[in-house]
Amino acid sequence: MNFKGKSLLITGGTGSLGKALTTHILSNYPEIRRLIIFSRDEQKQFQMAQEYPATKFPQIKYVIGDVRDKMRLIRAFKGVDYVIHAAAMKHVHIAEYNPEECVKTNIGGAQNVVDACFETNVQRVVALSTDKACAPINLYGATKLTSDKLFIAANNIKGDNSIRFSVVRYGNVMGSNGSVIPFFIDKRKNGVLPITDPNMTRFNISLQGGVDMVMHALENAWGGELFVPKIPSYKIMDIAEAVGPKCEKPIVGIRPGEKIHEEMITASDSFYTYDLGKYYVIVPATREWSLKDFVLEFKAKKVSEGFSYNSGENKEWESIDSLRKLIKEHVDSNFKI
Repeated sequence: MNFKGKSLLITGGTGSLGKALTTHILSNYPEIRRLIIFSRDEQKQFQMAQEYPATKFPQIKYVIGDVRDKMRLIRAFKGVDYVIHAAAMKHVHIAEYNPEECVKTNIGGAQNVVDACFETNVQRVVALSTDKACAPINLYGATKLTSDKLFIAANNIKGDNSIRFSVVRYGNVMGSNGSVIPFFIDKRKNGVLPITDPNMTRFNISLQGGVDMVMHALENAWGGELFVPKIPSYKIMDIAEAVGPKCEKPIVGIRPGEKIHEEMITASDSFYTYDLGKYYVIVPATREWSLKDFVLEFKAKKVSEGFSYNSGENKEWESIDSLRKLIKEHVDSNFKI
């Protein structure tokens, strides 16, 4: 990806993935003209500015704003070439308790981003999704599915505009804010790791894996694709054993809106799903480009009808030992048993 002379904006830029993207872009593309960190959390922006000061990184610009505010987005998007939309309300139980707020941010905010892109000269947009958007049973997942549909459908109304919208969907990001591993590491101080359901499984991806996928979509998307990574699963009991083998592990029951296993591709998606090697891609049912040319360009292989991809039936699994290594590498370098 050539970022020379280009400007990129990250909504929700002070979150875990936003910070990881910032590190990656500044390290690999120092020639970028401008990197805008857009978020509504002034304290996180203040803290991030200590880590990435404008004096050392003149490319960075910190902008306070909320994706609920379309006019603020339009102002922020002026002169921007690429947008990565990472802003969202993401905690399942909080969304269940505050549904209207979740809808305003995750659906209204998504539409505002689309509208602001059309009002300015943004060329490429990558929106972050979640495994919970696949066959959703909770409000968070339903709002993110709607967001996915808004971004994908935006390609159909762009007219002569050369903009491309795409979506990336992945599972739990190891060590991200509010995720289970930092939670367990904190709880083991008290010797008790609460388990929702002993059969629960989740997909697992590192922050860098998430970054790589976003960058892949930003560079390679033709418009309307939904990218899904091939990543391992883990069992919640294995995570608990990896973090606190001597801890008590009481079963507390699943929270409202939780699944036992997460999905990223359903059997209904299989009719539009292709294997790209490192990733799967769900192509849009309505598209302006040639599917035949797409298949040739990326050596894409159609999956079999009825194919599905979920964390409980995955072919690749993390072990207790591999989880401990990953925790030390990606979450806490001082981690010890």
